[in-house]
Amino acid sequence: MSNNDQNTNQEYDPRNTEEGKGALDRLIQGLWRSPLGVLGVGITTISITLIMIGMIIDMLGLIKNPYASLVTYTILPALMLFGLFLIPIAIYLQRRKWRKYGMDRDQIIINLSNPKHRLALIGFIVLTVANVSLLAIISYEGYHFTDSPYFCGMVCHQVMEPEYVAYQRSAHSRVACVECHIGPGAEWYAKAKISGLRQVVAVLRNTYNRPIPAPVHELRPARDTCEQCHWPEKFHGKKIKRYVSFTNDNQKEPKITEIALHTGGHNPENNTFEGIHWHVSQQVEVSYLAVDEKRTQIARVKVKRPDGTTDEFVKSDIEVPQNTEQQWRVMDCIDCHNRPTHIYNMPEERVDFGLLSKRINPEIPGIREDSLQVITKEYASRAEAEEAMISDLLFLQKERSAEQAAKYKEDIIKAGSFLLEAYLGNVWPDMKVKWGTYPDHLGHQNAEEGYGCWRCHDEEHLNKSGETISQDCSLCHDEP
Repeated sequence: MSNNDQNTNQEYDPRNTEEGKGALDRLIQGLWRSPLGVLGVGITTISITLIMIGMIIDMLGLIKNPYASLVTYTILPALMLFGLFLIPIAIYLQRRKWRKYGMDRDQIIINLSNPKHRLALIGFIVLTVANVSLLAIISYEGYHFTDSPYFCGMVCHQVMEPEYVAYQRSAHSRVACVECHIGPGAEWYAKAKISGLRQVVAVLRNTYNRPIPAPVHELRPARDTCEQCHWPEKFHGKKIKRYVSFTNDNQKEPKITEIALHTGGHNPENNTFEGIHWHVSQQVEVSYLAVDEKRTQIARVKVKRPDGTTDEFVKSDIEVPQNTEQQWRVMDCIDCHNRPTHIYNMPEERVDFGLLSKRINPEIPGIREDSLQVITKEYASRAEAEEAMISDLLFLQKERSAEQAAKYKEDIIKAGSFLLEAYLGNVWPDMKVKWGTYPDHLGHQNAEEGYGCWRCHDEEHLNKSGETISQDCSLCHDEP
């Protein structure tokens, strides 16, 4: 053997510099001499330190930033696990190197009578318990963080901002997103997180849909979510619905329409299901076959009644494409209440509300017509709307009468601020969310576009006996 070979062997021989040390001692010290081992220990230590700092900051509420929480509860724990994974890999590679030069013959022996071994074992146990406890806490907090509305609405801020803003002003703003979009149980939680990974990739690649489509087909059945709180079987009887509107010719005196809706349910007086909630009662199953994603073209409707009889109603002028026969959907709450939380307003609704609440002064001639014109104007961005909307309203009023615009200037500015608030709560040009992007299936206000009750109740769906699905108004409400 040459002198160079001898020098090489001596370089990797721990016994040359650590005479008398056991395998365990050499292994621990060898870990610190391995770049991979030092990297693993460094990543683990830094990650744990930053996790603890991040948790303290989050609990004290010192920083209100969704990305700070994202780093604390997802990225840093992943780095910590990666660092812990590198440590045994480094030890394994070190032992392979020693075995190559014949230095790994003795077994690793833990001698509890040796004070160093006892101290090392205690340190190992303490670090293991600390790491496991920290991971358990951070996993629990991370689970709640990723299930929070704050995470859903703020982490993907640009993508989910429209839905998050609508959610915050809804009647369900105290209900967490996951209670409706996922529901209880581990199975749907796992499905949602796997689906979320696909959505994350779409966001990173900038290939997500604009606007975000309503996820009706991916939602869990309403009996597992909505009916955790609501109970269609309960008899609700009638409910008064009130509509208030103005016209350009009369912006001072509102037209008020009240309708008694037959909400229905199980009527204990006659032991029958009636009213609107008949569609989703336990003893009735209504299913339908839609030929478009928006569910405005209903080709067939099946009804299974309490006595066990079934019926199918077909609209002959709607052609059913191939491979859609298996896309039947059992009707539930979401088929009518398709916007139960993420409710967007229409411009007429907001302007009329402004007149009713006097945030728009009805004494200003032409203010309703001008308000509708500026609020429905297609601004290139929300920033442009913020800069121009109030000025646009003032300009329109000046065109009517400079004297009138000067007289009511403060009220016009106040009205413009209200209109801007309404616009910013319903329109996002960059996400292609405009007025009327998300129509409602409740009632028949949007019947001309194919939305609402008249999709099925049109007197055109026929069964084998020639009977139709009735369009009788009294089925759902009294005369206005």
